[in-house]
Amino acid sequence: MKITKAVIPAAGLGTRMLPIARSVPKEALPIVDRPAVSYLVEEAAASGITDILIITGRNKGVIEDYFDYSPEYEDKLRADGKEARIEELRRIADIANITFLRQHEAKGLGHAIAKARPFTGDQPFAVLYGDDIIFSETPVCAQLIAAYEEYGRPVAGIKEVPPELVCRYCTMGMERLEGNRYRIYDMIEKPRPEQIMTNYSILGRVLLTPEIYDVLAETKPGAGGELQLTDAMKVICRREGMTGVDFEGKRYDMGSKLGFLTANVERAVHHPEIGAEFTAYLKEFVKTL
Repeated sequence: MKITKAVIPAAGLGTRMLPIARSVPKEALPIVDRPAVSYLVEEAAASGITDILIITGRNKGVIEDYFDYSPEYEDKLRADGKEARIEELRRIADIANITFLRQHEAKGLGHAIAKARPFTGDQPFAVLYGDDIIFSETPVCAQLIAAYEEYGRPVAGIKEVPPELVCRYCTMGMERLEGNRYRIYDMIEKPRPEQIMTNYSILGRVLLTPEIYDVLAETKPGAGGELQLTDAMKVICRREGMTGVDFEGKRYDMGSKLGFLTANVERAVHHPEIGAEFTAYLKEFVKTL
């Protein structure tokens, strides 16, 4: 079955980005001149996704505004003879069929995904975590779709993380299939040191099948008292297995100040408008450190 739907959970408070998170959602924080969430939408669209559900919460209306037409800016650009910019702005709104759903209570990633059931129905769907921006030659979402088409099982985008960080993410029991693909047979969210099976963790992308909803309905709150998506995926792993893809690409944690700044610096040096000038500035600035 062709994968055409994706879900982007973007309802978290973003406490690691305080104090700015009080007024600007972390998903709307800019990477140079575009909000972080726009990179997720473009990755999904570039992977063949046509319908995207963004799950938001209170005070996140600016995300919806970004993916809408902007009559005020269009009038100004038209008056200035910059019609080409209007087409660029409208492309943002027309890149996919984007709908929004508000998560009234922040009860965890599993709770957010459970609310997507009316949107995805009986179809498999991709999940792009709102905190995780990944730049790659081939969209990571497309890499997961290719693995699903080959093995027919739910898929997780995985990366090896430093041993001291595994307890902040999850650990997986797995065995290599071929190349960068693995069969995952177990996983534990935020493991204790004695529970660590491997240093591989899920980082920002999964592809799920509809069975996840019935499993979530039976899953009890886990780490942090929240409904953890990982706990539901663990059931599927132990029952039939998932495919793990050690994806090609570099991930930036937009829920952290360091991730936010790193993404901006590294994207700015490649920006067609300011890249050369910014790179020259960086070279001079580094000399002063």
